[in-house]
Amino acid sequence: MTVKEVISSNKAPKPIGPYSQAIKVGRFLFGSGQVPIDPLTGRIVEGDMRVQTRRVLENVKVILEASGYSLRDVVKVTVYLKDLSLFEEFNDEYSKYFSEEPPARTTVEVSNLPKGALIELDFIAFK
Repeated sequence: MTVKEVISSNKAPKPIGPYSQAIKVGRFLFGSGQVPIDPLTGRIVEGDMRVQTRRVLENVKVILEASGYSLRDVVKVTVYLKDLSLFEEFNDEYSKYFSEEPPARTTVEVSNLPKGALIELDFIAFK
């Protein structure tokens, strides 16, 4: 029987609702959507899409590390952008984190995101 394990890192922002940062089931890790919250202040980082993308991916990295995974183990990403015209800026920063064998990805534009963020990103990892 596969056991569900809640993953939490104090180096990542605390959830802003009733959810876990990630859930591990078997060899899969399912990461909740991360917005660009600075874990030290609990606030959205100030800055453009590049700054917010970096913060989101740094938050994802520490959640992965808390469970013994890394960015190389990510197999699927879903990205929610508040403004698809910022896709190029997002993609430039994203490609720095996933330069080799990038995961499958879906990117969609949404009308709004928590706390006024420009980006939210969730992931699935497998190891």
